[in-house]
Amino acid sequence: MSENIRGNIAIEGISIGKIVKVDQSLDEYIAAYVPGGVDEELGRLEQMIDALSAEIDEGVEAMREAGQEEQAEIMEAHSFLLMDPSFTDLANDKTRELSNAPMAVLEAAKETANILAAMDDEYMRERSQDIRDIGNRLARMLLGVKGLEVGDEPVVLCGYEVEPSIIANIPDEKLAGVVMGQGSTTCHAVIIAKSRAIITIVGLADRIDDIPDGATAILDGNEGVVIVDPTPQEQADYEQRIAEQRAQLLRYDALRDLPAEMTDGVCVRLAANIGLPKDAQAAVKYGNQGVGLFRSEFLFMGRDSAPSEELQYDNYKKAIMACNGELCVIRTMDIGGDKPLPYLHIPKEDNPFLGYRAVRISLEREDLFKPQLRAILRAGVYGKVAIMVPMITSVDEIKGVRAVLDKVREELTTEGMDFAKDVQLGIMVETPAAAVMTPVLVKYVDFFSIGTNDLVQYTLAVDRINPQVSTLYDHFHPAVLQLIQRTIKTGRDNGKWVGMCGEMASDPYAAIILMAMGISELSMSAPAIPRVKEKIRSISMAEAKDHLAKVMLLETGAEVREYLKEHIG
Repeated sequence: MSENIRGNIAIEGISIGKIVKVDQSLDEYIAAYVPGGVDEELGRLEQMIDALSAEIDEGVEAMREAGQEEQAEIMEAHSFLLMDPSFTDLANDKTRELSNAPMAVLEAAKETANILAAMDDEYMRERSQDIRDIGNRLARMLLGVKGLEVGDEPVVLCGYEVEPSIIANIPDEKLAGVVMGQGSTTCHAVIIAKSRAIITIVGLADRIDDIPDGATAILDGNEGVVIVDPTPQEQADYEQRIAEQRAQLLRYDALRDLPAEMTDGVCVRLAANIGLPKDAQAAVKYGNQGVGLFRSEFLFMGRDSAPSEELQYDNYKKAIMACNGELCVIRTMDIGGDKPLPYLHIPKEDNPFLGYRAVRISLEREDLFKPQLRAILRAGVYGKVAIMVPMITSVDEIKGVRAVLDKVREELTTEGMDFAKDVQLGIMVETPAAAVMTPVLVKYVDFFSIGTNDLVQYTLAVDRINPQVSTLYDHFHPAVLQLIQRTIKTGRDNGKWVGMCGEMASDPYAAIILMAMGISELSMSAPAIPRVKEKIRSISMAEAKDHLAKVMLLETGAEVREYLKEHIG
């Protein structure tokens, strides 16, 4: 009899494969290991660190050649962590103490990971998984243990945590899916899987132990269910659904060059969210209309110092040119909260999401902010560009941004530099304060872009990665819908366009009611564009407005979701 185990959807889709448990214990190998003297162990450790560094660098180069830029960036960060003195020095100290290099490496990785895991911010907690990955890889090399080998049958990687390096090193055709006990949808393992469209289900917690190695499993990433040892009938049913999934992809491909147009001619712009210029190039195959969110903070991360103006200019120029005349919206660095930078020396905060982050840093650190604005304005001559400022909560902040921007324009003019003169300035509406203040803020901006990830979190007081309360996180909650409608109406009433760049934008049902509210742009992960476009092209604006009127009378997010699925289909 089959067993259904429910988790959380990280990456949608359906697949079938053989379970491969990846949380391999090295205890037996450690017990059989015969160490040399301290000097010999230190020498082997140094040798293997160099060998692993070379192996990672070779893999990064291959990923870049294959256009897998996001994977390459993550694995390059592993290289930095591997060579970080805080890890290597500890590994050497442990080796002197234990006279056993592989055991010392595992101890050093565990100690470092525990420190990171105890931190308040999400970004640092998730780096704990990366350091454990590095420790395990290094220990396996020291012990002479071979890495994971897969045969011809597609596999489903399964473990409480799955090391990002394992996912990165298995070919697409052999990787059917990923199943994890931990619940984060933003860890590096999931990000790599997402960049390759690998079906992923997370948050199984201890139920991960109920999935046996070698079992056949169906991953229903649309429902968040793992079906272990399916019956012949279940397997046949899901194979039919996989065939339908392939046909759907062909339909999506046919939509690429068609507009996101309702049956009565009303259109919306569908743009892509990107982190690097190559993401903009990759988005073209999904039919994006420019970039609605360039997360510029990726240029600031994984470095020992801030990126230069020239480095930023070069990256912004590439992204703008990849938009082929469509608008490229660049968000100024959204650093802090879950994305701290060591070189900013930000003191530890009890609640970093409510602390020193985003525009609050930019306005205090003109040495960081001005080079970024200069780079954006200079790159703007190669196409259409807009500047978007995150975490605005008051008029004083947007006035402060405008003052710095005016100063930068004066400097560029004085220096005789060529720069774009018609760059729009907008803000992210991602706090209740910004949404409530839109009638005032609209006087100082050219557009609004609604960042639903934080707007939902702040409005509902829900930490979206905390499994105990994550079920309360709901972008269809009536309070959230009220704030979104207010923002869109304010923009339209004042002749300003309004977009959305949070995860809600990639929800096809949400797209319909957002269009009825009057949204101008929806920006999302590029692979979601065809799915949203198909739904938009199936309905008229008159129907959408009728649905919106009824939805806004409902009292819970669950009622809204149920209504939309029942009546829009």
